[in-house]
Amino acid sequence: MLILIKGAGDIATGIAVRLKNAGMQVVMTEIAIPTTVRRSVAFSRAVYEGSAVVEDITARLVLDFAQIPAVLQQDKIPVLIDPRCEVLKSIHFDVVVDSILAKKNLSTDPTQAPVVIGVGPGFSVPQDCHCVIETQRGHDLGRCIYQGCAAKNTGIPGEIGGYTVERLLRAPCDGIFHPILAIGDAVKSGQTVAMVDDQPVTAQIDGIVRGLLQDNVPVKAGMKSGDIDPRGCYEHCFTVSDKARAVGGGVLEAILHLGLQNR
Repeated sequence: MLILIKGAGDIATGIAVRLKNAGMQVVMTEIAIPTTVRRSVAFSRAVYEGSAVVEDITARLVLDFAQIPAVLQQDKIPVLIDPRCEVLKSIHFDVVVDSILAKKNLSTDPTQAPVVIGVGPGFSVPQDCHCVIETQRGHDLGRCIYQGCAAKNTGIPGEIGGYTVERLLRAPCDGIFHPILAIGDAVKSGQTVAMVDDQPVTAQIDGIVRGLLQDNVPVKAGMKSGDIDPRGCYEHCFTVSDKARAVGGGVLEAILHLGLQNR
């Protein structure tokens, strides 16, 4: 089974890890300058590093569609810079998973593959896809929705260790992002974690840096640029999150459910 995952951020990577471990072949697409905050557990890192390893699975950047079969044969995940998903015109996929998490449907429709899955808010069944996966933390996280849509985006991140918006780092202005600390570093409230040009990006809580944009990324004022985990567990920074794993399980369930229906 050949699966295309749109997006290669941390949630998309959690999906890819789950599907790859279930014996499926995965291809992923990304934008030219990824803005994944939790990049230590994201295959989007392959875009600017050439390759990325998450939980013993390797993804590799491919420069054109012709390189995809060779990378799949190496038991690796090809990552394409292909924001418009032009690859769909050249390769037939059994499943398309839109996990860009744009909070709206940018380009996905149910004709793109026998099974099309939308991750998070912005998709509705049957108009946009065959299944939507709930991404909001709580009782329904990872639930497969076969009619209707996921919960609306609240704009408030899920609670971790008693904190929600306080754990996010946001750009103070438009400019170029430069990290000072690294993912996995301990941090105190008020400490400078990064700079945007000459403006500091400071932590609002004590914890550990779980996510941080890479160097030289252009950012806009208010853009999410990092994530502080108040639980302070170093290992959490380098493994797929509970949320990504739950969403990945939902995608796997939907593929099996819809695949059986289509036989």
